[in-house]
Amino acid sequence: ARPASDAAPYTITEQDCIAWLRALPDESVDLIVTDPAYSGMNQHMKFGHGRIVGHYGTPGNARWFREFHDDPDTYRVFLQECRRVLRNDRHIYIMFDSYSLLSLGALVRESFDVKGLIVWDKVALGMGHYFRRRHEQIVFAGKGKRRVTRRDLPDVWAVRRVHRAAYPAQKPVALFELMLEASADPGFVVCDPFCGSGSSAVAALRRRCEFVGADIDPAAVQLARDRCASVVATGVDPLEPATKASG
Repeated sequence: ARPASDAAPYTITEQDCIAWLRALPDESVDLIVTDPAYSGMNQHMKFGHGRIVGHYGTPGNARWFREFHDDPDTYRVFLQECRRVLRNDRHIYIMFDSYSLLSLGALVRESFDVKGLIVWDKVALGMGHYFRRRHEQIVFAGKGKRRVTRRDLPDVWAVRRVHRAAYPAQKPVALFELMLEASADPGFVVCDPFCGSGSSAVAALRRRCEFVGADIDPAAVQLARDRCASVVATGVDPLEPATKASG
């Protein structure tokens, strides 16, 4: 899983998340940061016919992406594989929307020691039924014992969501940078089984970490690879060109 020393410091694979994780060696990554493409909210709350995702489930719909079938049994396998590949005394951050947090969040305790719940305040209002959504949640958990490297971070992170994103559900790099500031040392191998457009990879590269990730969507994989290549070559993130590395 770890890229060779003379190779690019990132590896992004087009593959299903569980199949990809199963191919990684035991205890081969130092930090997992990920935003699974949950299907539950769209399937059960019928959000898919609005202007957020277009016509939900329509083959070839360019406005959406293939989701993770997040039934409890599949999610348990995903968590077990995450635990297997994560080294001892390391952290994991898993993002949740409100539906998936209620339906799946408690399962994280079966594989990891849950340390806390972080709220991502997107600053700007989004869409929503009844109440406009402005936040998502991040479960912070660990395998073994490890302290955070910063003790001044609150549990509410005000990071403005990406406006006019290049990819559906694209997350801001700054969100992953906060995770890395708390849990990664330079040289760590950062893992994201749902890397999407590669925001987590950009954060890892900026912190002088190596990155291994996967996504099932070929368009996402190409976008993430091109994005990482630009960051390595020029330091510029083409999807968030106004941002700079923190610290």
